[in-house]
Amino acid sequence: MIRASFNLPSWKLSRFGSYLCILLGAFMQEPKIASKPKHIVLTSHPGRFASKPLRINWGKSDPLERGPVIGTLLNPAHRNVIGTHSGSYSVYRALSVASGALQASHRADLTNTAPIVAIGPHPSWSDPNRIVSLDPFGGLVGEAYASLYEQGYDIRPTIAVTKAHINMPELQDAVAKGRLSVDGQILKSNGSLVVTKVALDPVWYLPGIAQRLKVGESDLRRILFQQTGGMFPELVTRPDLQVFLPPIGGITVYLIGDVAAITDPNRLLAVRVHDECNGSDVFGSDICTCRPYLVHGLEVCVQTAQEGGAGIMVYSRKEGRALGEVTKFLVYNARKRQVGGDRADAYFNRTECVAGVQDMRFQELMPDVLHWLGITRIDRFVSMSDMKYNAIVNSGIEIVQRVAIPDELIPADAMVEIAAKQAAGYYTEKAVPNAVSLAEIKGRGLAD
Repeated sequence: MIRASFNLPSWKLSRFGSYLCILLGAFMQEPKIASKPKHIVLTSHPGRFASKPLRINWGKSDPLERGPVIGTLLNPAHRNVIGTHSGSYSVYRALSVASGALQASHRADLTNTAPIVAIGPHPSWSDPNRIVSLDPFGGLVGEAYASLYEQGYDIRPTIAVTKAHINMPELQDAVAKGRLSVDGQILKSNGSLVVTKVALDPVWYLPGIAQRLKVGESDLRRILFQQTGGMFPELVTRPDLQVFLPPIGGITVYLIGDVAAITDPNRLLAVRVHDECNGSDVFGSDICTCRPYLVHGLEVCVQTAQEGGAGIMVYSRKEGRALGEVTKFLVYNARKRQVGGDRADAYFNRTECVAGVQDMRFQELMPDVLHWLGITRIDRFVSMSDMKYNAIVNSGIEIVQRVAIPDELIPADAMVEIAAKQAAGYYTEKAVPNAVSLAEIKGRGLAD
């Protein structure tokens, strides 16, 4: 059995990777379904005479000088990142190839896929300290790297921009109650909201991620390798590869109103940063305030856009505070079965007992998408979260006003969550609950 010691210096890890390739006789071939087994590459450390991939110079303002992000499997010599495109969906791609539904050699036809609305470039795109978790040029690859496409490089977009109408019954209710007005352009007579949608896949610049989290890059690489079960050996064998495409969910941004207003200092901007909650966002589960706050954020964004500004909804795939839905449901059970039932004074304790930590969203990375949009000031920040607020302000973006969820939108069973968060430092315009009042706030039992 061959084992690597992760305490070795980088040059020894690098040499270990080379020896491992030689010992196993590993070589990369174009992936395809075949009747006989193929050699498997356990590390892609290049040989002494191997061709060098295009270098990524993170933080350069010129996309060609910066270099493209290439996670292709079609030509291993072109790969200059760790991992592959599409985040967690890369596993489904593997299933499609394994089942024969998808040809492994398929190359995307990007005709007419360019962004519908132009965004950037902004000064923040060339600041390596502002953006470390996404590729600012990820939506412009067809234009910026046309010459490389012609040379056969398989460069995939990591950002897509389109337009759509969204329709939520709460928005129609807001119109009926006079909180929103139909203007025919932003909000249609049938209640549809006109939006620009942006999808962003994660692209991590590892030196920047390490600096943002205040950890050593070698420690970050080693722990990422270990905690993914050794899924990406290049994390420890290829210190020359500084960009990682992690297999995690991405971000969707909904832009409401004139996109140009986002960076106009004379126009108002409203922002809601929302982390995924499938149970509430989609199905209306009332144990939390996620869907009500999501809708309230949209209302504020629409109102701001109709005043001549713009509204932004940032939706991140971080289910259950990035602990996952299984963990979240386990916590629900633990909260409701504990002595005294679901209590506000024990809200965070039960999460930590099950998951070992209260929150794994790491909001330190969240402001990157705001910097990608060129934001320097938020006039109305629709969030009570102290972690989100601190992350944004500490990244250099000014927040003028914080907007809490109105009391009438809080479901009765969600009072446990709201009170616990207010007591923990979340923004509120009301008196912060004390220990006595927290102990009195309880939710439903499992049988109710």
